Amino acid sequence: MMQTTNFSQFNIPSIVRASRSPTTTILRRKTTSSWRLSPVLAVASPTTSPSRHQVTHSMPPEKLELFKSLEPWVSENILPLRKPVEKCWQPIEFLPNPSQGPEQFEEEVRALRQRVLGLSDEYFVMLVGNMLTEDALPTYQTVINTFDGVRDETGSSPCPWAIWTRAWTAEENRHGDLLRTYLYLSGRVDMLMVDKTLQYLIGAGIDIGVENNPYLGYVYTSFQERATCLSHGNMARLATEGGDPMLARICGTIGADEKRHEHVYTRIVEKLLEVDPNATMLAIAHMMKKKIIMPMHLMYDGQDPNIFEHFSAISERQGIYTSRHYAEILEFFIIRWKLEKLEGLIGEARRAQDYVCGLPPRVRKLESRAKKIEPRQVKFSWIFNKQVIV
Repeated sequence: MMQTTNFSQFNIPSIVRASRSPTTTILRRKTTSSWRLSPVLAVASPTTSPSRHQVTHSMPPEKLELFKSLEPWVSENILPLRKPVEKCWQPIEFLPNPSQGPEQFEEEVRALRQRVLGLSDEYFVMLVGNMLTEDALPTYQTVINTFDGVRDETGSSPCPWAIWTRAWTAEENRHGDLLRTYLYLSGRVDMLMVDKTLQYLIGAGIDIGVENNPYLGYVYTSFQERATCLSHGNMARLATEGGDPMLARICGTIGADEKRHEHVYTRIVEKLLEVDPNATMLAIAHMMKKKIIMPMHLMYDGQDPNIFEHFSAISERQGIYTSRHYAEILEFFIIRWKLEKLEGLIGEARRAQDYVCGLPPRVRKLESRAKKIEPRQVKFSWIFNKQVIV
C-alpha cells in the first residue's frame, strides 16, 4: 500500500552522506521538521548535495482532485503559451547548411572554426556542460511524468497537463541538438568523451527531491528554468566578448526559450498559491530547505568522479551560474509570488513563509564567509589538451 508524507506536518526527508554511486534506497518514513538553516544545504551554490534517501508520492491523495479541477485553467492559460512549430526556430537556421552544396558548406564550417578560436577551453567546458544539461531531456520528461495528478498516463494523453509537458519537451529538444552540432563542427572538444558523459548522465538519472509531487515539482521547474536562462545569457555575453556573434545569438535564443518556459511554471505556482496557499507555501519551503540542485549533479565521464564539482567551480569563476545568482533567483520569486504578502496561512505554512522570506540575507551572509578557492589546473576529458583552470 502506498504511504504518503503528511504535508500538514511539513516533513523533511533525512539527509545523509553516502558514496558517490547514484544508487539510493527508496524510503517512506516520517522525519521531524526543522527550520534551522543547515550548513550543508544552506550555502546557495550550484554544487552537488549529499545523497539523500528518496521519498515518493508525498502529495496527499485528496490533492489529486485539485489538479484535476485545474485542467480547464491549464487549457485557457498555459496551453496558449506553446509556440506553434511553424513559428519556432530550428537548429539548421544557425548552422552551416549542407543543402547549399559542399563548397558553401565547407566554407561555413571553416568560418565557424575561425570564430571559435577566440574562446577559451574553460568556455568550451561550460558550453559542453550546458549542452549536456539540455541533451539529458529524456530524464526530465521522465521525472515530470512521475508527478501525481499531472502525468501523461498514455504517452499521448489529452489531459492539458500532459499536452503541455509534451510541447515543452518538443521545444526543449532543439536546444541540445543545436549546441551538440555546433560543438561537433567547432573541432574544439572530444565528442567521444562528450557522448560517453551524456550516456552516463542519462543512465544515472536525477535526484532532485520532488517526491512525485507536483507542488514540489513546479517549484523546482520554475527555479531551474530561470537559472538555465541566466546561464545561457551569460554564455552569450562571453561568446560576444570572445568574437563569436553567431554562438552568442545561439545562446541568447535558447535563453529566450527558457525565459518563456520559466513564465509558464511561475504562473502555475502562482495559481497554486491562489487555490491552495498553505500546501504551496510548504512546498516552496520544502524545496528551499533541500536546495535546488542542478539537473546534471550526477554527471560522470567515466574518469573523473568529481567532474560535476570541477564544472561548477569553472561556472562560478567565470560568472556563468554562481552562488550569487542562486540567491538572486530566490529573491526574485519571493517578490514575484508575493510571498511576504500572503495572508491566511496557518501553522507550519506560516512558519514556512517566515523561513523562505528570511532566507536570502542568511544565504548571502553565509556565502560572504565562504573561503576563496585558489585556481588550480584540472583535467577535463572533453577538452583535447585536457587541462583547464578551475
